[in-house]
Amino acid sequence: MKSQLMKFYFAPLEGITGYLYRNAYHDFFDCGIDKYFTPFLAVSQNGLTRTRELADVDPAHNRKMDIVPQLLGNKGGEVGSYLYRLHEMGYEEVNLNLGCPYQTVVSKKKGAGLLEDLKLLREFLDGVFADCPVAVSVKTRIGMEKAEEFEEILAVYNQYPLSELIVHPRVRADFYDHYPNLDVFDFALKESKAPVCYNGDIFTLEDYKELVARFPTLDRLMMGRGLLANPGLLSEILTGEPMKKEELRRFHDRIYGDYRQIMSGDKNTLFKMKELWNYMQLMFEEKDRYIKKIRKAQSLVDYENAVDMLFDRCPLIIKR
Repeated sequence: MKSQLMKFYFAPLEGITGYLYRNAYHDFFDCGIDKYFTPFLAVSQNGLTRTRELADVDPAHNRKMDIVPQLLGNKGGEVGSYLYRLHEMGYEEVNLNLGCPYQTVVSKKKGAGLLEDLKLLREFLDGVFADCPVAVSVKTRIGMEKAEEFEEILAVYNQYPLSELIVHPRVRADFYDHYPNLDVFDFALKESKAPVCYNGDIFTLEDYKELVARFPTLDRLMMGRGLLANPGLLSEILTGEPMKKEELRRFHDRIYGDYRQIMSGDKNTLFKMKELWNYMQLMFEEKDRYIKKIRKAQSLVDYENAVDMLFDRCPLIIKR
């Protein structure tokens, strides 16, 4: 393995990897994350004014980590005010989301939706780089419908001084199904003028080993869903030691306690925790009846009882 040479990034997941989660992860499991990318800030003509978004990128909430704010938009002129505001807040890099596959985003020609209109993509990037006080990276999919689209998309990216190109080698139509297209990623690694980072389906130590064996020159890797399911995965990659169940329990309790402090009402806290269990449940055997109890919980007491039963009765899975 070449883990000692690899840069590791934590991918953004909307609604989950906000500053409370990032701080808890950093305190409990971070043994080598080089950059944390925020869930996207939705660019508008009003600028960076939304309370929730300001809280997430507030330097006071991100003191111990290298944070990269991510922007979602399709009007380069509107991005400029965000770049300058974030620069004033102390940020040196901003990431553009050109990969979000969800219909509410794509229908507005944002996220992966920009990839089907290369004229609009060029206009967007022209506007971004016309007056840019920070480094700008891009997180992208390889097309909307077919992998063959990526050659033209990459030709567009190569016209701009991207600081990095983070490639999730699926098309939008895949969402998160099918295996990532490693042949197209190989093309990106060889032909991109910007440094290339891999993103997609690293869930186990074996996944990591197979990836670096396939791409020996790869020197940066973004992980998202794999770390949400198994927060100890990076430590396992770096040390060979798998996460213990009591570590996951303490991590859960920290996040749960933090959400209870800032959320207005039990219902919102439960919603947040149930979102997280969509991923963490993958670490447990014989868990179905207890996950069902967690999902059906309508009160914090019911939720806590269900979580206690899950941790007490279900063995932890460590996949190799």
